[in-house]
Amino acid sequence: MRLKRGVLRRRGLVPMAHMIRLESVSEAGTGAMTMPQMNMVQAITDGLRHAMKRDERVVILGEDVGKVGGVFRVTQGLYEEFGDERVIDTPLSEGGIMGCAIGMALHGLVPIPEIQFADFIYPAYDQIVSELAKLRYRSGGEYSAKVVIRTPIGGGIRGGLYHSQSPESLFIHVAGLKVVCPSNPADAKGLLLAAIRDPDPVLFFEPKRIYRAARGEVPEGEITMELGKAAVAREGAHVTVIAWGAMLYEAFAAADEASKKGVECEVIDLRTLWPVDIDTIVASVKKTGRVVVVHEAPKTCGFGAELVALINEKAFLHLEAPPVRVTGFDSPFPYTLENDYLPLAHRILPAVLRTAQF
Repeated sequence: MRLKRGVLRRRGLVPMAHMIRLESVSEAGTGAMTMPQMNMVQAITDGLRHAMKRDERVVILGEDVGKVGGVFRVTQGLYEEFGDERVIDTPLSEGGIMGCAIGMALHGLVPIPEIQFADFIYPAYDQIVSELAKLRYRSGGEYSAKVVIRTPIGGGIRGGLYHSQSPESLFIHVAGLKVVCPSNPADAKGLLLAAIRDPDPVLFFEPKRIYRAARGEVPEGEITMELGKAAVAREGAHVTVIAWGAMLYEAFAAADEASKKGVECEVIDLRTLWPVDIDTIVASVKKTGRVVVVHEAPKTCGFGAELVALINEKAFLHLEAPPVRVTGFDSPFPYTLENDYLPLAHRILPAVLRTAQF
């Protein structure tokens, strides 16, 4: 499938100039069968429902995931369909949720715990990094824990400092974990189903800013996408722009403006943050000689730093300019100034132009 860009209303979250939609388009052309249109919430729900129908070991647990359907309604309807033994409302205890999920996995279930916001994951951090990530290694491969941790990530909904964080680098740093962050509905479903089948624990970060803003065609039934594969979402010759999640749309908006000034950006959607598809990145950098990395998390020790290090190690002789990072700031996430904090298109564009002119 290839990606087509279009304009989409974002419910007033950001200026219209920053709005872009990804729609999946069949390569077969106009004669191909039309697929259902879904937003990301609907696609993730569809993926969860498909997984639960396919495998009775799959269970969902978390705060308000049952009767309420989750704070963003991602699990809505699943409690009524599968019952309270497979869609489990838990106490408000992230450490307890994760400890329970690990125990379930060790007894042969496939738990999908939801952490209501990524900002709330820290009480569960010890269970994730000290236990879950190490089970296969410490048992010499005898035990594995198939756990997919779903959680909304990032800013853009005026959630302030306790509902807008992007802690992906804290988990990428931990050996034994895989980290995924989709940018569109089809990828969200395909990557979720792949994560559920994967033998290793997966952090599945869902960019809440585009939960209902990103719409596109989503195949019905079974759809999986290989973890660890990035997508070249826009081809270009002058500057490689690397992004993921909600920031992919800002990268597109900046690329559109740069094109008007004669600079063509190649935009890469990482999709899986770890293991990262360094081969796709290096191939693009060899073509453009220039790279800009975009992410919402603070700059210092953010995942962009690791990407720049990998690019320097593997494509240094092809670089025509120093790699640049456009990121959040090294401060708590603000409430009233979130559009100044976020690396939106108006901050990405100058970085792209300066890199192209270096």
